Amino acid sequence: MKRYDYQFYISGAAKLGIGFGIVSLLARWVTGNTILSAPETLIKYSLTGGIGYSLMGAFALIFFGFIAKKIREKFPDQQTIGDVLKQKLTASGYWYMISVLFLTSLYSLFIQAMGAGILIHIIFPIPVFFGMLLLLGFCYLVGGVGGLYRLHQLSGVNVVLIFGAVIVIPVYFYIQEGVHPVYEGIKLYHPYILFFKNTEAIWFIFTAVLIGCGQVITDRATWQRIFIIQKEKVQMTFTLAGLIWATIPLALSSLLMIIIFERSFENIYSLLFELVDKIQTTMLIILFVLFCFSAISSAISAELHATTTLFVKNVMAVFRPLTDRDKWRYTYTFSGGVCALLLVIASILTPNPLELLFFFGNIYASIIVPMLYIILSKKNLPAIIPFSSLIGVIGGYLSSPLTNDLKAIWVSFSISGFICLSLFIKEYLAS
Repeated sequence: MKRYDYQFYISGAAKLGIGFGIVSLLARWVTGNTILSAPETLIKYSLTGGIGYSLMGAFALIFFGFIAKKIREKFPDQQTIGDVLKQKLTASGYWYMISVLFLTSLYSLFIQAMGAGILIHIIFPIPVFFGMLLLLGFCYLVGGVGGLYRLHQLSGVNVVLIFGAVIVIPVYFYIQEGVHPVYEGIKLYHPYILFFKNTEAIWFIFTAVLIGCGQVITDRATWQRIFIIQKEKVQMTFTLAGLIWATIPLALSSLLMIIIFERSFENIYSLLFELVDKIQTTMLIILFVLFCFSAISSAISAELHATTTLFVKNVMAVFRPLTDRDKWRYTYTFSGGVCALLLVIASILTPNPLELLFFFGNIYASIIVPMLYIILSKKNLPAIIPFSSLIGVIGGYLSSPLTNDLKAIWVSFSISGFICLSLFIKEYLAS
């Protein structure tokens, strides 16, 4: 396949085996949200919550591995999630789902850009705008212009930096400080972290797993990797990727304990700066900084590539046939426009990543059952199936004043699930 062929931009040069498939998935799912939310979860929900956050991604990837196997069997000739939706849904259902995918794409891109903005502000003595300009320019060249082939060229380096940081830095500190002094310090200054009988944390774990499943099952980049991993190795690849991913939030939580075991703190994000200050060793500081921006840039680049592909292949190409030249022109324009939008938004807004996760949690929870119905059903589906997620989201947000955010997410999931189940029972009895 020639490099100027647009199919090369979408799917890269070759099918992936287990090893490189895991690397590609980890490069997509170790994100700025992981760096910022894992420590915040530990502080808010104790060790139980920290463990729960690691289970969120692990279970979601392992669960989706079973679904991915079915997807490869039922849709062997497709390339994106949009291709599958177009094959299974009516026009109204298709465009609704495409709208949801773009909304969640923008959320995913924004949360990464926002994480980058926070880290730039903490680590470097330069204006956030210029730091973001450099980062997004790099992501535009890799994900927006370079395509999947360029992403795969860099994914191995990204994963090496990620695991180098989460293994070497904690080991270095625990050798210096010792495990027992850290434990005693946490018990003295932050005893709530060691409290396991936290019912709110248990509730958080189950809700986080639900949100994680919704994120993975609608993720554009993950779907593209389904179609380029060797068919017989898809499920094993996702399973191993999930197990490996679970170790990263735990390692980040252990880094946080190293910083706070001697005292209290005011702002959780300032702890990242204090970590850099505490490291002192130049090589480890460089490793930590490279880890942060490698994780964020790889996630932004992967999402930017997948969203651009979705726009060109499943939006513009639906209206009229496109030549390769047209596709490249739309690719450059759309991905550049998205990067410019992210630059403006991330330079102005600094919302809380965990709060945003729960805000969009209603959308992710309500989409799970409709997506499973779309994937597993044997025939084309009426519009009520995708629109059941919209009804679920509305029900969840309306219930928010009467309950908390976690329970509202389960309301969204239950409503859309009930609608899909009712339709399934009706069709089964009619057959």
